[in-house]
Amino acid sequence: MERERIKKLLNDYKNGKIKEEEFIENLRYLPYKDIDFAKIDSLRTLKFNFPEVVYGANKSTQQLKKIISEIRQHHSNIIVTKVEENVAKEIKKKFPDIIYFKIPKILTFKKEKEKKDGYVCVISAGTSDMPISEESAITLEILGIKVERIYDAGVAGIHRLIDKIEILDKAKCLIVVAGMEGALPSVVGGLTSKPVIAVPTSIGYGINLNGIAPLLTMLNSCSPNVVVVNINNGFGAAFFAYVAFFLNK
Repeated sequence: MERERIKKLLNDYKNGKIKEEEFIENLRYLPYKDIDFAKIDSLRTLKFNFPEVVYGANKSTQQLKKIISEIRQHHSNIIVTKVEENVAKEIKKKFPDIIYFKIPKILTFKKEKEKKDGYVCVISAGTSDMPISEESAITLEILGIKVERIYDAGVAGIHRLIDKIEILDKAKCLIVVAGMEGALPSVVGGLTSKPVIAVPTSIGYGINLNGIAPLLTMLNSCSPNVVVVNINNGFGAAFFAYVAFFLNK
């Protein structure tokens, strides 16, 4: 079915029925390769200038090896998130040149050349939030985006953030990662006019409720420049920043 649709697109373009841009636009949704347990979207780069990103949790080592092999046939790089260290070690046996970032649990082959058009500031409330804040930071760096990090600057010691105002104001956008009660994104949103992408984490105890408490705090933010992604979704915040502020300029 996919082959026939591609053939029709090629014939329509060849016969002048559609223009080049329309041809490319249609290819954005074609094709994919079905490998039984997964469908590999080989043309994701037409949308995002980067191949399909793989969520590594709950996939077997063999499944991840197969997925990486298929994607690498068409692309020089990849991002696999939420990969445990023991799984990464097994994958590295098959792909010796793959790089594993232990704290954010990310696999990739390289960091793209750094773009010269600004940076994203990643802020974490506490050191315990680093696995998620580093997921954002490393994802951005793989995509070629410069990152400024401000870590351990939560509301209990807000003076640790105040002296970084110039860094906040010069950023394209801010990714603010916090657990516990999740108040930091609202505070940051009140300090600067820059867009703030809030990331709640499951770090905390008692009525933190595995991240639900900070998620609700962030969703109820009074700062109008704050938007929120899901709990522990450092990757999602980073990729949104990439798409919104660097890809579609």
